[in-house]
Amino acid sequence: MGKMQKLSQKFRLGYFADGPWAHETLKRLIADESLQVCFICPRNDSPDAVLEKFSKKYNIEWIISENINSSTFQERLKSYKCDLFVSMSFNQIFKVDTIEIPRFKTINCHAGKLPFYRGRNILNWALINDENDFGITVHYVDEGVDAGDIILQRVFPITDSDNYCTLLNKAYFECADILCESIRLIKSGSAPRIPQALIHPIGFYCLQRTKGDEVIDWRQGSRNVFNFIRALCLPGPMARTFLGDKEIKINKSEMIPNAPVFKGFPGSVLGISKDAIIVKTLDASIKISEWYVDRKIKIGDRFQSSL
Repeated sequence: MGKMQKLSQKFRLGYFADGPWAHETLKRLIADESLQVCFICPRNDSPDAVLEKFSKKYNIEWIISENINSSTFQERLKSYKCDLFVSMSFNQIFKVDTIEIPRFKTINCHAGKLPFYRGRNILNWALINDENDFGITVHYVDEGVDAGDIILQRVFPITDSDNYCTLLNKAYFECADILCESIRLIKSGSAPRIPQALIHPIGFYCLQRTKGDEVIDWRQGSRNVFNFIRALCLPGPMARTFLGDKEIKINKSEMIPNAPVFKGFPGSVLGISKDAIIVKTLDASIKISEWYVDRKIKIGDRFQSSL
């Protein structure tokens, strides 16, 4: 009886999640004896196999829905009597009737410095925009997109040695830290609520990148091209350019210290060696240090932004 009473006092969570962001957090939630993960709800179009293994190993219910806001699914969610719903890289919009099912409502972890960088592909956009830092924010969910009141936010530096891969690996663990801390604050009744309008009345929203958006515009300055390439490096799609009918994938570039500024044809190959290609940009030139193509490249070739 004592054991049953102890179980009933656990803080009950519903977990809507996907990807490595969600894996590390789930490990920590399971390890916390004061919490109980009642169910895992993955993306219905691509259920996360790692999360499914966790559900089987720890006997956590695995539930999937094409529409988490349907009345039928809402009734199922109510049956778990959760204290809080947690969203981590989930891809459906929560409607108000779903948000308010748990007594402490629903929270989301977002790898962006809200109210700026709402939306999608945030780490890519932060690099493209030449930011000096990126944020991770845990906020209450409302019917807007990443617009609810903030619970916690932390900011991490971006240096020139960073790229999409390094930011992603940092965010995987930092998201888990800040999300678990936010849950503890909510559980203790001490979680703040900071309206995003107090930080900025508008903020901004980033659109999801789609196929074709990875093509380099050599008519931009070297700094912009450098940021673009590192924003799309593996495990991203990699930046692309074209030489005739051949597509070239570019995974890494480097700024050239004190590169001379001069006029010329952006995209022109100015130099080539075994481990580098020097390419003209709008203002100067840039070093390409990792690329993939099945044809020979020579000085004088011109890379194109499209076929």
